[in-house]
Amino acid sequence: MPAMTNPLDWKTVLLAKHAQHVAIIHFPIALFIVGVVFDGLAVWTKREVFAAAAFFNLSAAALAVPPAVLTGLLAWQWQLEGQPLKGILLYHVLAASGAGLLIVVNWWIHFRARRTSGGALPNWRLPIEFVGIGLVMLTGHLGGFLSGVNG
Repeated sequence: MPAMTNPLDWKTVLLAKHAQHVAIIHFPIALFIVGVVFDGLAVWTKREVFAAAAFFNLSAAALAVPPAVLTGLLAWQWQLEGQPLKGILLYHVLAASGAGLLIVVNWWIHFRARRTSGGALPNWRLPIEFVGIGLVMLTGHLGGFLSGVNG
């Protein structure tokens, strides 16, 4: 019978080769998507409370991008043993880079609007949000193949 790992053993949890990336990546994904939903609700209903919720979710998403990137790089080095960037791994890294960039750009647009124009957001942010969600979805899909979840 194989040895059982204690799920409450912090050493095992913290030193797992890729577990941190798998756990941390959900924060920027969820916060960004919810922020975009709140932004859409703010546009649709013209209610400031939704705009504020969008800004705070996008701010938290932007703050969660660097840890997600760092743990992704560590997972690549530890779990995948630094294998060359090609195939699905290359596409995952490219999509993740684009998604992370668009999350931060989207936050910056909201941040600047709140500071300079009294909250009036440019309409050209909407395509950036939709492309960002598409890249987040593509990145997650490809990451599922890398982790073995998608087959």
